[in-house]
Amino acid sequence: MTKTNQQPGSLNCFVCGIENPVGLKLVFFDNGDDEVRCTYTFPKHFEGFPGVGHGGIVATILDETVGRVGMINNQDRFMMTVKLEVKYRNPVPIETPLEIVGQRVRDRGRLLQANAYMRVAGTDTILAEAAAVLANIPDGVVDDGNLEELGWKVYDDAGN
Repeated sequence: MTKTNQQPGSLNCFVCGIENPVGLKLVFFDNGDDEVRCTYTFPKHFEGFPGVGHGGIVATILDETVGRVGMINNQDRFMMTVKLEVKYRNPVPIETPLEIVGQRVRDRGRLLQANAYMRVAGTDTILAEAAAVLANIPDGVVDDGNLEELGWKVYDDAGN
């Protein structure tokens, strides 16, 4: 991924919300074409069993990542997951830097197919992967007239 564009985040989203005290606070970057990336390190409080990240949190991160693929070049394109298939390949270690990558498979306008995977940063070992179908959120569900006022924007490291 050569070009990196930081995608917007929100205030209260469980995955990207900067003010959510129990959230993951992930920051996503895209290449301006077909790929989204983020990094994450599972803390102990998201452990499933000793030393391993909880599978529900793994699925949540992969779900958000495939949804972020639809935002490449259109940061206000909100999508909802229609179908998500997660395959757990290897235990996800806690307190270890991870890399999560999402890639567009096909974009039909209203529907998007995307894949994502999670691996230990710097390795080729896939820990979990997902295949998804997403649909544009119906008109009127999100008030897109003033998204920045609602907290949807690119935040710097200080949360501004």
